[in-house]
Amino acid sequence: MLVLRSSPASPFGRKVKMAALELGLMDRIEIVAADTTDPSEPLRQQNPLGKIPTLILEDGTTLFDSRVILDYLDHISGGRLIPAGQERFLQLRLQALADGIADAALLQVYEGRFRPEEGRNPNWLSHQQGKVARGLAALEAAPPAFPDRPRIGEITLACALGYLDLRFAGKWRAAHPALVAWLDDFAARVPAFETTRFKG
Repeated sequence: MLVLRSSPASPFGRKVKMAALELGLMDRIEIVAADTTDPSEPLRQQNPLGKIPTLILEDGTTLFDSRVILDYLDHISGGRLIPAGQERFLQLRLQALADGIADAALLQVYEGRFRPEEGRNPNWLSHQQGKVARGLAALEAAPPAFPDRPRIGEITLACALGYLDLRFAGKWRAAHPALVAWLDDFAARVPAFETTRFKG
C-alpha cells in the first residue's frame, strides 16, 4: 500500500485524493492523518519540511509536494492527468496558478490561527489577498475548458475554489459568476469532488 499523510481540510491533500479517485488508485492508498504542528509527528522524519501531503511508497521512499505526488500517480497509471505536447504546459501553468491561490489563502488562514491579533501584519495579509484576487480575476476572464475527464489543472483549480468556499464562506463567488458556473459544472461531472469534500 501507498500511504498518504495529509489532513482532511488540506486543498493540496484533497487534490491528491481526487486525482487518485479519477485514476482508480484509491484502493492502493491508505490515508493517515498528520498534524504539522506537532513536534513529535513522524511526518517530520518522512518529509524534512514537515508538510502535507506526503506520499510514502511501498519501499519507504517519500514524495512531496502535491505536484510531485500527482506526477507520480499519473506516471504509474499510464499518463491520464498530464497531457503531452503544448497542452502539458498549459495544464501545469493552470496547476501553478490554482496552487498559488490556495497557498495564499492558506497563509491568510494561518495568520489568523497562529498569530495573536495584535501581531498580525495588515500589509502582509493584503499582499496574500491580492494574489488570490488577481488569480481569480485572470480565471474569471478566461475560465478553463476541460474534456470529458478532468486533468491536473482542472482538479487543482476545483480544490482551490473549494478551499475558498470552506475557509472564506464562499465570498469569492459574488464577483466571479463565470468561475461559479465552471465549478458547478465540474462538481456535476466529477463525483470525486463531492467525495473528497471536507465535511468537518
